[in-house]
Amino acid sequence: MITVNNLSLQFGSVILFSKADLQFTPGNCYGIIGANGSGKSSFLKILAGELEHSSGSVEIKPDVRMSVLKQDQNLYDGYTVAETVIMGNARLYECGKEKDALYDKPDFSDDDGIRAAELEEEYAELGGWEAGSDASVLLQGLGIPTSLHDCLMSTMEPRQKVKALLAQALFGKPDIILLDEPTNNLDVGSVVWLEDFLADYEGTVIVVAHDRYFLNTVCTHIVDIDYGKIKMYVGNYDFWWDSSQLIQKLLKEKNKKNEDKIAELEEFVRRFSANKSKSRQATSRKKLIEKIKIEELPASTRRYPWVGFKAEREPGKDRLFVADVSKFSGDAKVLGNINFTMNKDDKIAFIGEDENTITTMFKLLAGEEEPDSGNIKWGVSTTQSYFPKDNSKYFRDGELTIIDWIRQYSEDKRESYLRTFLGRMLFTGDDVYKEVRVLSGGEKVRCMLSKLMLSGASVLLLDQPTNHLDLESVAALNNGLTDFKGNVIFTTHDHQLIQTVANRIIEFKDGKITDRVMSYDEYVESQTVTT
Repeated sequence: MITVNNLSLQFGSVILFSKADLQFTPGNCYGIIGANGSGKSSFLKILAGELEHSSGSVEIKPDVRMSVLKQDQNLYDGYTVAETVIMGNARLYECGKEKDALYDKPDFSDDDGIRAAELEEEYAELGGWEAGSDASVLLQGLGIPTSLHDCLMSTMEPRQKVKALLAQALFGKPDIILLDEPTNNLDVGSVVWLEDFLADYEGTVIVVAHDRYFLNTVCTHIVDIDYGKIKMYVGNYDFWWDSSQLIQKLLKEKNKKNEDKIAELEEFVRRFSANKSKSRQATSRKKLIEKIKIEELPASTRRYPWVGFKAEREPGKDRLFVADVSKFSGDAKVLGNINFTMNKDDKIAFIGEDENTITTMFKLLAGEEEPDSGNIKWGVSTTQSYFPKDNSKYFRDGELTIIDWIRQYSEDKRESYLRTFLGRMLFTGDDVYKEVRVLSGGEKVRCMLSKLMLSGASVLLLDQPTNHLDLESVAALNNGLTDFKGNVIFTTHDHQLIQTVANRIIEFKDGKITDRVMSYDEYVESQTVTT
């Protein structure tokens, strides 16, 4: 159990949260949510003992083992994949290393023998003899084959490193697991495996995530950081959302009733305060007015953008034809003889473990690269707008203000017109005069979404648009793509976005595609049955 008493965190004059009282108990999974900058990761670091809080206390029994998902992918480059996972139980790993070092001594003494016997007993109690097989099970569950388990971490691809670090955090049945964005860069099979693992886990799990579907699947409680407070709700993300909206609605209705009652009483006082026969009633109503409280709604740290796309013209029947397209990187074939046609009502999700392959396909569709063979033909009446995974080239002129930046992509150059689009993406007032070089990753994404909304394109191409976005912005994008009447081709790690937007799934694997007209949940189910 973790007990949080009167916890506060303050940086300078900025109070992220204060007077938090919480309990985290075994058998439950707690999802930490809040707007960007609200203090989610900082709260997790306080629990892990990596960040000093301003006041209050965090109580954890000394014999409790806590495991934390490491964020530095290069931290274990000098170790093998399997060794990295086993290091998740630090005492087990140290015990094994000390034991092996004793046995390797050329002058092994009686004292060494006594110490080795003690270590053998402790090693067995910690599950040392099963450590290798346990680590292998975790790695295979996350999609890392046994052939890679003895490879150095330095030789692994970034996505494989992430999986190894996640396996490390889960290894050895820790009492408490702290996970910050564990689903980032995981393929669908690995996410499903992780959801099943956490659902059956008997310890305490505390997770920060922007994936709504994941939060709904694994969480028994939601811990919301907002209004400078931390509050815990029983239930998953959808239950929290419904509850929070109901609370806000009831509070607003209560305030409206109080405001109406005050107005009624004030009108009576105005009419009859000079009337001697009713002056006593008027005085009584004045006192009643003073007792009625209007509860101010606290200023939320959440901000809700609005995303909406509208094609300037309806394209004809022909939309997109991809015929025998191949692409090489050196001697390696990235795409091999890709064929598909996009129809009128298609909203297509590209999925697959190799994100570079998918990004290459987007660049070919957007005309940024040419295929080495085959051809891509867009319908003559279609127009396309592209959201790249790497948007850095769009912000090279860092001295441009946001409004001058968006002006480049608009036929209407009026500031009042441009402010309409920027305001929808939460750039208001003097925000529009910020230079783009100082923008955060999330702010740049919102700029790119404003550009897409301005384009009036009939086809949207989006490569990982949810990266850097908070839950509120992801939900707004979700609504915008769902309501869009044109075609969409996109890829994302957000399960709910794919499920609610896509009606067709194209899976990329080994340079080939599998094209399926189905929902994402149906696709996931088919993968589960297959495996």
